[in-house]
Amino acid sequence: MARDKNTSASRYKQHSMIIVPMDTPGVKLIRPLSVFGYFDYFHGGHFEVHFDNVQVPVSHLILGEGRGFEIAQGRLGPGRIHHCMRSIGAAEMALQILCERSAQRMTFGKKLYQHEVVAHWIAECRIAIEQARLLTLKAASLIDTMGNRAARKEISMIKVAAPRAVLKVIDCAIQVCGGAGFSEDFPLAQMFAYIRTLRVADGPDEVHLSTIAKLELLDQAKQLTAHL
Repeated sequence: MARDKNTSASRYKQHSMIIVPMDTPGVKLIRPLSVFGYFDYFHGGHFEVHFDNVQVPVSHLILGEGRGFEIAQGRLGPGRIHHCMRSIGAAEMALQILCERSAQRMTFGKKLYQHEVVAHWIAECRIAIEQARLLTLKAASLIDTMGNRAARKEISMIKVAAPRAVLKVIDCAIQVCGGAGFSEDFPLAQMFAYIRTLRVADGPDEVHLSTIAKLELLDQAKQLTAHL
């Protein structure tokens, strides 16, 4: 995705998306990037890439000049929903590990789940998962029936709510597993690292919160006008 600095077009029409084959002269892979020490380059992943005077045919332009922002926004809505769906799946796995561990381990003469604090964690984790799932389903339904633009507020809401909820569930599971929860004996540490990136990827929480507030104020203003 590239921006044309010499255009006087709207800021939403200054970006273009271009297909650049990896064997194009001037394209250089510098290094794979890690997240909290974890690499994902085995299946593509993320790399630092340098472009040095790279040129490709005009036919490599996607949709047309100045339509990059349009393409990105068209993908980001459904993409954010997909992130939340996979996050909820991770939360389910984390809660399963938490419950299994709490049924296996004993401290002070009783199973971990028999300690009230752990029982409360289990209950709160289930509540958080179901809340995130229902909000995600609502956003998915809206984007299916009303389109990306009409679902903007709900998409931003789940993009904030789902990772927060899932991180809490994973954190509880790590706590119940003790030292093992930080090791590779369980998938929890890697899950935490991945889910934490979602509070930045596809828009940080702070941007989504500002969007939610703006749209909420507009909705409230419409209702107030209608009442008048």
